[in-house]
Amino acid sequence: MSFADASLTALRVFREVAQRGTLTAAAVALGYTQSAVSRQIASLERAAGTRLLERRHDGVLLTPAGQLVLRRAATVLDQVDATARELAGLPDEHGTVRLGWFASAGAWLVPRALAELHRTHPAITVTTREGSTPALVRALRAETIDLALLAAAPPFRPPDSETPALHLQTLVERSLCVAVPEAHPLARGEFIDVADLHGQRWIAGPTSGEDRLMGVWPGLDERPEIAHTARDWLAKLRLIAAGCGITTVPAGLTGALPSGVRILPVRGGPREQRRLLLARLPKPPAEPVARLAAALRAVAIESDRRSMTG
Repeated sequence: MSFADASLTALRVFREVAQRGTLTAAAVALGYTQSAVSRQIASLERAAGTRLLERRHDGVLLTPAGQLVLRRAATVLDQVDATARELAGLPDEHGTVRLGWFASAGAWLVPRALAELHRTHPAITVTTREGSTPALVRALRAETIDLALLAAAPPFRPPDSETPALHLQTLVERSLCVAVPEAHPLARGEFIDVADLHGQRWIAGPTSGEDRLMGVWPGLDERPEIAHTARDWLAKLRLIAAGCGITTVPAGLTGALPSGVRILPVRGGPREQRRLLLARLPKPPAEPVARLAAALRAVAIESDRRSMTG
């Protein structure tokens, strides 16, 4: 059996496993059993004559051969899908861009950038998905998204170790802030002293799976009191407005605040810088992708300017 005999089904399953990071997650996404996914991967590895995946306790890692197959599979599957659309008489989707974004970007940056792109280039269609950084990076590698908005913290390492390295563009870099209820004692000034963050009740993100404890000021020399855990930003901000706790936020979220919430910088202690990154594969982007990237950058810079002068 040669690789020319590999089935399209096996290639689709392989791309899904590469994107999801585990055979179990790929099986759920595809509606297959895990054993069916394993059989498809095994058939593809037999056709390739080498291992494509390294099975580990926390998921799978692509071998060099697997990375090569993933790049070629993405091209083949895209061409097959485009042919199927043409045969079905559907319009060509060359003007469609697939964007992935981390949670807080969806609360301010993504909607504004899409509105601006629709105003200037209404023929471009954008589809989006929310995800964690590891999930979005896998989706970029699998070429199931074209661009990804990522959040980065010091020491600002690359989001993965695969080659070729992703093309990363820093849209803005600002200090981490804290969101507090307007009636909270911390909201009386124009900044918060880091020492005053001790003993506060925090609203944090989930700690399971790929997510770290998000929402608590880094480096506090105490065990924080987590009053509420929420992934959704609207829920977090509403909890803050109700006086239920405080949380860390990117400065760009200022324009998306509900009434009853203030965002303030923190003074004292090490500076907690955060970067907003736009990531893509290291190849010349198609025109619609470049247009969306430009809209995201323009909105990010303008929002950053307003948060600094407002």
